[in-house]
Parts: sequence; structure tokens; C-alpha cells
Amino acid sequence: MSTFTSVLAFPFHVLASVFRFIFQTLRIPFPRLPFSSLNFYRPLGGRAGPSDPYSVADRWVRSLEDETGAQCLSRAPANASGLDAGPSSLPGSGDLRSRYGAVGRRMLPDFVLGSYEEALRICQKEARIGCIILVSDEHDDVPDFKRHTLTDVNFVDLLHKNDFVVWGGDIRDREAWSAARKLQATTYPFVAFISLQPPRAPSSFTPNASRSTTPSLTVLSRHQGSSTPASGPTSTATLTDHITHQLLPRVSPFLGRIRAAARERELERALREEQDRAFRDSERRDREKVARRLEEEKRAEDEKRAEEQRLKAIEEARIMKEERKAKWRREARSALVGVEATGPHALRMGVRMPDGQRLVRMFERHDRVTALYCLVDTHLNPSESKEVVQEDAQSGEDALRDLMQQSGESTEEWWGFKLFLAYPRKEVAWTSGTTLSEVDGLEKGGQVLVEMISAGRKSEELPSGDGSDGYDTEESE
Repeated sequence: MSTFTSVLAFPFHVLASVFRFIFQTLRIPFPRLPFSSLNFYRPLGGRAGPSDPYSVADRWVRSLEDETGAQCLSRAPANASGLDAGPSSLPGSGDLRSRYGAVGRRMLPDFVLGSYEEALRICQKEARIGCIILVSDEHDDVPDFKRHTLTDVNFVDLLHKNDFVVWGGDIRDREAWSAARKLQATTYPFVAFISLQPPRAPSSFTPNASRSTTPSLTVLSRHQGSSTPASGPTSTATLTDHITHQLLPRVSPFLGRIRAAARERELERALREEQDRAFRDSERRDREKVARRLEEEKRAEDEKRAEEQRLKAIEEARIMKEERKAKWRREARSALVGVEATGPHALRMGVRMPDGQRLVRMFERHDRVTALYCLVDTHLNPSESKEVVQEDAQSGEDALRDLMQQSGESTEEWWGFKLFLAYPRKEVAWTSGTTLSEVDGLEKGGQVLVEMISAGRKSEELPSGDGSDGYDTEESE
């Protein structure tokens, strides 16, 4: 039946809409038509235009601004007129006037641009009171409601100061029509107030019903009908009186507790996050400290291993040098010393060792300085092996020179000692191929002193005295 009556009334509503559009454009009050109060019309497909909730709500708010000549609070710049508000005779309007300019400027509530469900979610999430405004341009009471109630400075300021969630629409749009059905609106203009309320106690007739402790959105009051006269259900006086003396005293304490609990939960959450962040930072610092310690230990271990390898290489090189030197002492040193000379032209050499021991040996004139050094080395480092490989002096001296080059040691480092003439004091340096008779001071024999320079031993210089070792030399003869 409702579909049939809607089809019959459709041409009349189309005609009324055309005339209303013309009258609104010319700013002429639209006369009351006999069929305009019929409430059996329902939208068959919605008005043409955007279908998303944001665009539909924005279009309705803009048309409301055009029709009333007012601006929503969110669209109006503060003190746009540049004039001081000055004193106002309207009670409760001082704040709004001081924020938005001179006397005579008209304001609309700050409507939520979105769907009806979005407005309800805001009310529930933020514990705020919702004001739902539904109109139908088919009702003659709507224009007066728009121009007087919705733009009344007391009403707008009351909604603004108490942080109401205001949502509205025309039931010709699907979203507003759906909201009208849920709110059981039958007459327009229609105003409903919605807020969170404590859950109702279960009925005594349902003893097994579970009691919920979660607050739920509840329709607190419905106001529908004409905004005139001043006692009308949607007039400014009626709505402001209802908000001030009934709605706010009833709802504000409960919503205040909810917001306080929400703030406490938020503080606890922030505290937990801060504690978690501090714990994570501490954990991160501990991990970094452990990583640094492990890295330092690894670096120290690597350095220690490298040092050990270096020392090992040095030790191996030293051992290798000592082994080569020991092999040379076993196999070739005795050959370089040779057999003691016995002829009349032999050179008698006296050698004073670092420990005070005196050695005397006869050398041939063609014997090399190497033989004298080998003699001293034989007494300082006696070989455990009795085997002697006989080599001629020349080949043995060449082999010795090659060993010195391979070891990388200097002459002094190889021998570990130096030889000096007793008087006058003069070093007898080792040189390959030099004979004893070619050394200045040893042409006829003589006395030499041994001074140690090897590592682990202190160089020791014995007093030369008069150079006598208790033996005569050819010089003395």
C-alpha cells in the first residue's frame, strides 16, 4: 500500500520541489500546500548525485548554508569580520560572538560529514552526546526550523561548548532515510539525542540472562514537529531548556566517568608503552654492550693469536737459525780451525776469554781470521757431536758466508762476540778471505781479548793491563 501511495503522490512532490526551488532561489517564503504534510512518501531511489556518505552530507550542509545564509563553525574563520564582538544582549552567546565576529553573523552547528554510523561511532568512542537532526523539505515546518532553530546562537553555542556530535540530513537521501527508520521518526523536523548509558538490569522474568557491564548507545529523547511557537517541540527554547536542565545533568556525570576511565587507561597504556620502550632501550643497550664486549674479546683474541703467531714465527726462525748454526758447528767449524801449526814461522796467538781463561794456539801465517773466530766459538759453544767433516778452508768459509746471508744476521750477531787487540786496543773484525798475517798487529802473533755481544749476555770488557798473558810472542823475541 505504501508503494502505491508513493507512486500516486510522486507527481505532486515533483511539482512542489520545483516551486520550492524557485521560491528558495528568489528568497521568497514558500506557501503551505495542502498535500505537503502527507507522510506516506518514501524515496524510491534516492536523489541524483554522489552516493558516498561524505559527499551526500557535504552537499546537504552546503545547501543548508545557502538556504539560511549561515556558516558551519568548522567552515567559518574566527573573527573573520575583524571587528570586536562587544557586549551582547543574548544570554550565553558571549563566547560564540567573541570567537566568530560581529553581531548579526549567523552560525550553524558543526555537522559531522559522513554516515550516520560514523557519527554513532564517534559518540561511542569519545563518550560524547550525539544530536541527530533529520528534515524533509516536504514539510512546511522545516524552513522555519532551519532559519531559526539551527541558526540560533544560544542553541549553536550550547552544542559547541558541550562538544556535541551533530549529524543531520534530508530523508530524501538514503543515509538520512535509514537513520529515520532506526530512530522511528514520523514527523519532521526531527531531533534526537543519543549517548552512552549504563546497561539495564536484566528482567526478573529472565533469571538466566547475563548481565552486561558495557555501556551502550541509547536514544535519550526525541523531538519532532513544528519549531513555532516558542513552546514547539523543536523550538530553540524547548531544545536548550531540555539540554540544560535534563540532558546534561542526566548524562554528563556518567560520560565524565567514562572519559576519566578512558584517560586513565590511556595514561596506563602510555606508561606501559614508556616502560616497554625503556625496557627495549635497556635491552638494546645490553645487546650492544654484549656485542661490543664480544667484539672486543674477539679482537683481543685475534690480536693475541696474531701475536702468538708472530712470536711463534720469530721463535721458529730463531730455532731454524740455531739449528743451522748448530749444524755448521758440528760439521764445518773444526775444519775451519784446522790443525795447530808447529813450524818456526807459526804465529802464536793468546786469547783471553770473558771468564778469564787464557787460550794459546799456533796458527800458520796463511790461516784466516775465520780460524781465530772459530777457535773462540769452539770454546764458547762446544759441539756435542764428535764427528768432523773435513772441508778445505776456502769452501768452508764460503759456506759460512752463505749461512750468514741466509740467517739475515750481521757478523756480530752470528758470532755473538768481538775480538780486540790487547794493546793497542783495536778491533779484529771478521772479513771473509783475510789471513792473520794481513791483520795489522797480528803479523807476528799477539794477544786478543774476547767481548760478548750475544743476547742474554752482557758485553764484558776485560782490563788489558800491559797486554801480557804470561807467554812470550815473536815480538818479544
